[in-house]
Amino acid sequence: MAEPLPQTTVNGVVETLKAALPMGRIHLRGSPEYEKLNSAYLSGLESDLRPLVIFQPSTVTEISTFVKILTPFAGVVECAIRGAGQQPLPGCANVDNGITLELSLLNSITLKNQNSVVQIGAGARWGVVYQKLDPLGKSVTGSRSAQGGIGGLALAGGLSFFSSSQGFICDNVLNYEVVLSSGKVVQANANENRDLWVALRGGGNNLGIVTRYDFRTFDQGLLWGGNVFYFADSFPGQIQALITELKKPNATELTHLMISIGYSGALAAAFGVPIMCLNQPYYTKAVENPRVLEPFTNITPQIQALNSMSLKNVTAAASEQTAAGQSQVRAGYINIHVKADVATLQAISDIYTAALPPLYNVAGITLSLTLQPYPVSLLAKGDAAGGNVLGLHASDGPIVSVLLLSYWEKKTDDAAVIGFMDATLAQMRAAATAKGTFLPFIYMNYAWKGQDVIKSYGTANKARLQAASKKYDPIGMFQKAFTGGFKVFP
Repeated sequence: MAEPLPQTTVNGVVETLKAALPMGRIHLRGSPEYEKLNSAYLSGLESDLRPLVIFQPSTVTEISTFVKILTPFAGVVECAIRGAGQQPLPGCANVDNGITLELSLLNSITLKNQNSVVQIGAGARWGVVYQKLDPLGKSVTGSRSAQGGIGGLALAGGLSFFSSSQGFICDNVLNYEVVLSSGKVVQANANENRDLWVALRGGGNNLGIVTRYDFRTFDQGLLWGGNVFYFADSFPGQIQALITELKKPNATELTHLMISIGYSGALAAAFGVPIMCLNQPYYTKAVENPRVLEPFTNITPQIQALNSMSLKNVTAAASEQTAAGQSQVRAGYINIHVKADVATLQAISDIYTAALPPLYNVAGITLSLTLQPYPVSLLAKGDAAGGNVLGLHASDGPIVSVLLLSYWEKKTDDAAVIGFMDATLAQMRAAATAKGTFLPFIYMNYAWKGQDVIKSYGTANKARLQAASKKYDPIGMFQKAFTGGFKVFP
């Protein structure tokens, strides 16, 4: 039997929704479908939150109806929007004692204009998109994880295997279909509601409920890539190789590079050393062992049994990335950005590895410092594709994303792990600032509590987002009712 709902205004909203919508759209707390959906987040920190009900629409009209019913109660009834639930920060895609809007039934994938455009429902997963496109010799600038959702990336920036040549994921959205706070459904693109289109490219959940994303596609066959595991002594050389490649004046746009150092209890037990390293290099053409990747693949010594470099389609590459991560455990991400500088990144690596030992005995612990470059070619695509609100331009590059990922098992270890993340990042920020290489930008998908993402976009872009909010959400519903994530108004 479902748990009783508290006697709040939410009861009235829920009863009105149940009367206005088809049966089966509202899942009450404690029901089997509710429990299934609420336990399926990437991070248990999100599943800890307990909405009163989960609303699972199957049409845009149902979402419009929901918004119209909610309007009088904005600021009283709290809501959240969930696509795939892959961002670990609590509250981004779930809410305590409110209504979580769960979009997984909006999962259509439709090709248009001789397969040059793919229209993707807001509840689809990237792996299913790739499964449809791979047999056609097409792909799209989407998530590196098959389980990744569309909206969390396409509204916040988004990194892809193809970002060096295609830009951020949001730069490749040709059109957003959006339900505004009035309940009206609009299209936002280069010709219609252009200011909304640009604002959504980095604006998160501040402006409306996006129900469909139209992406441009491109020709794509197999790519070369995978995982290379190796030992800590080689990591300084990998930092040097990364910066050397980034700063080449004629650097290819066909690579995507990630290098990581960290601790995994399982790997430490298997290989007898606490600190391990992982490279995830990709070359987006069907070329085996391309010379440009050799510095990142021909590492000696390495763990050959875990080497997965091979030719594969995008579906397989994204599935491999999903398998390399963890889900339905406790998780946290936090990030800063720095200029491409060897000394800075080595200092950051040293700070990180020195801070790890106190967490070695945390149950189920996996800790990773991942360095992801933003080459000049990536940064140039935003302006060329119509603009976004991220505040990054080619003149800023090359840049390196410094990402701390943490996965653990028990709620009782939350304070220790999150405290480690906050303190370690603060030391890294101070080190980069001292070297003159710190950059203010914060990537929304990897942000944590206390990080002011919207401010990090710069004064002009924050003002642009605030203007779009006032124009398209004059009642402030997406500030007052949808309170999770990162808001354009404090």
